[in-house]
Formats: sequence, structure tokens, C-alpha cells
Amino acid sequence: MNNWFIVKVKYTKQLDDGQLKRVTEPYLLAAMTFTDAEARIYEELGSSIRGEFNVVGIARTELHDIFAYDDADRWFKAKVVYNVQGEEEEKEKKVTQQFLIAAHSVKDAFERLGENLSGMLVDFQVPSIALSPIVEVFPFYDEEATRVVETPVQMEEEHTPGPKGQVFSASGVDSDDLDNAFIEENASE
Repeated sequence: MNNWFIVKVKYTKQLDDGQLKRVTEPYLLAAMTFTDAEARIYEELGSSIRGEFNVVGIARTELHDIFAYDDADRWFKAKVVYNVQGEEEEKEKKVTQQFLIAAHSVKDAFERLGENLSGMLVDFQVPSIALSPIVEVFPFYDEEATRVVETPVQMEEEHTPGPKGQVFSASGVDSDDLDNAFIEENASE
């Protein structure tokens, strides 16, 4: 099972005006353990950061899904709240989930979140959307399997054509469930 980790990396960055500045930037990546997260960040950033860099912090984060779009490089964190009724309980339970969306603005993030959650069978509220400091997201890719653990977002044909996004599922998603859903979806076509 993969988890999402925020890994803070400290290095010397060359700014647009040519100055060198020591910065600490957070990156989000999928990994099995804290040790795996540290090894993966060195692997991912080793070729892109010139000079020496250090991992100064690793923290596990709870994200339900990540909606990635190629046309946006800013990440927004959204809080979604909805009520569900338990099977044995008569009382409704309030569920809060965090999502990460690539977008240009808060409005764009809200619209993209709405598009991606439009298939939910319960009403939901979005109490907050805020710009996240995350620089880049590195999802988990299974090198042995031919299938990548990501699902393309199905855009409705009524919308204006735009860049399609990708959904990176969070921990707890069983790949067998994804395979069964894929088989059932293709069998109905």
C-alpha cells in the first residue's frame, strides 16, 4: 500500500534575476515508507537540481485523490465534506477528505474539483480551497507491472475541449479493485 509523503528539500536555487538563494521546497510523492520516500526524492531530484541538496523533513499526509492537469503547475488543496449513513447506525456520519488539484486559480481548482466529483451520489460541500506550497508531485509507478497506478479523468463531451487530467489515487486503493472496475467498465461497452 502506498502513502503520500511531503518531503522538504533544501538546496541553492538560481533565481530569475541570476541571484543564488538557499531555499526549502516541499515535494509530494507516493512511497511505501519514510525510507522509501527519502530514496525516491533523491532519485527524482538528483538529475534536476544542480549541486548538493538535503532532505530536511518528511511527513505523511492524508490525501484522498490528486487531480493532475498538464496545463497547470500550481497545486491547490481542497477540503471536501459530506454526510454518509452507516449500515448499522441510524445516525449520519460527517466525512472530511482532502484533495489536491492542479489549476491556474482558486476558481479553476473549484471547477475542476466539481467536474471530478460530479459522479458522487451524495451532496458535498467545499469549505476551503487554498494554494499549496507543493512544487511537484511524483506519483507511484509500478516498474514490474505494465499498468500505471493512475486513472485518466473522464471529461464530459459537453465541456469545451481542454487538457485532460489524471487522477492519482491515495493509499488504501487496492489495485485489484481498479482492475475489476476496469473490466466491468469495458464489459458494459
